[in-house]
Amino acid sequence: MLLCLTANHRNTSFDLLEKLSFGAPDAAKGLVEGSELVSGAVVLATCNRFEAYLDVPDADGTAATDRAVEAMSLASGTDPAALRDAVTILHGDAVAQHLFSVSSGLESVVVGEDEISGQVRRALQRAREVGTTSSALERLFQKATQTSRGVKSRTALGGAGRSLVRLGLELASSRVTDWAEARVLIVGTGQYAATTVTALRDRGVENLTVFSPSGRAAAFATKYGLVASTSLPDAIGASDIVITCTAYLAIEPKAIPNSSRRLIIDLGLPRNVDPAVATLPGIELLDLETISLHAPIEDLTAAADARALVGEAAAGFTADHSVEPAIVALRSHIFDILDAEIVRARSRGAGDETEAALRHLAGVFLHGPSARARELAKEGRANDFVDGLDALYNVRAAGAVELRAADAVELRASDAVELRASGAVGDLDAPRASA
Repeated sequence: MLLCLTANHRNTSFDLLEKLSFGAPDAAKGLVEGSELVSGAVVLATCNRFEAYLDVPDADGTAATDRAVEAMSLASGTDPAALRDAVTILHGDAVAQHLFSVSSGLESVVVGEDEISGQVRRALQRAREVGTTSSALERLFQKATQTSRGVKSRTALGGAGRSLVRLGLELASSRVTDWAEARVLIVGTGQYAATTVTALRDRGVENLTVFSPSGRAAAFATKYGLVASTSLPDAIGASDIVITCTAYLAIEPKAIPNSSRRLIIDLGLPRNVDPAVATLPGIELLDLETISLHAPIEDLTAAADARALVGEAAAGFTADHSVEPAIVALRSHIFDILDAEIVRARSRGAGDETEAALRHLAGVFLHGPSARARELAKEGRANDFVDGLDALYNVRAAGAVELRAADAVELRASDAVELRASGAVGDLDAPRASA
């Protein structure tokens, strides 16, 4: 079963989200390793949301939820009770609906924002690197990526260029007389910094300097045509606007060299700027919490279209998931027959060409029923396929789902190699026991 623990800017303080963004992703490995409660975990923690997607063997999931809260709170230095109160727990079908909405930007501070889909992909990649993903989570996140692309290409949200960076600059415009004359310092060299450069140039900014606490300013400046600085106080002193978007740097009041009028936009999480900076004469500070309070009302038509696409994609994902055990059972049955027939053919002197032809034929036979099963599932008739499978072949889906998906893939890995060698892979939906 899939579970999701979610908290966001609408119902959780930025202080708690800040702590979770710093430590929670590191808890995934310990949550999965050596645990019978959690088979897989992908953690997404951004400036305005926390998401923990879990693959759990228990149909209830209560114990897995408790274990996840404990692990995430320990890793982030948060109170377990406070974290439990903050998160919403989603189960089963609701998980796909939620992730697809998140990855499409429908749950963001700025509806339709550009950055979130990349953050979702990177969360999955991180889970792959530390070994905490699972086949169920892979399918879920890959479908989420497909859905977000569809929303961007088929609705008005796609070309809006929406982002927290652009919203922050929009709010700053009332404080800036002429962007073309503004001296802007960017602190940070990551993806947000690159997005910031583009957004600033769209507004006509020409005088751009970059500082990096990690020493990457020179390379970033060369790539984007900026001026690099090696001294933060000097760079701040020479700027009218400071935009921070790095990981750990905290600009304290003592780093501000003078009290001239200056606007500071803090896009970092954890915070890059000490709130006490806002008390200095002439300093105005815009942070994520302030920016989120001024998020525009979503374009109702575009958002409605996007939500319709997300709902359709979630329904399709749920339908495929409901009928997959039956498809796996059919494949296992056909391939067992195929293996026996290949052994008999080999015993009579048949060669590689005969085996390849038999495997190709099996793939052709399986493709039609597999496609039809998914069609029936989308119509709410998955049981028709399951009952037909039982009536025709005396094959029951329950036998297929006793294997964990990862074990099934490993068990049949040799089949995928043989199918590719035979050229039949194009006719077969997936490896023979892929879940």
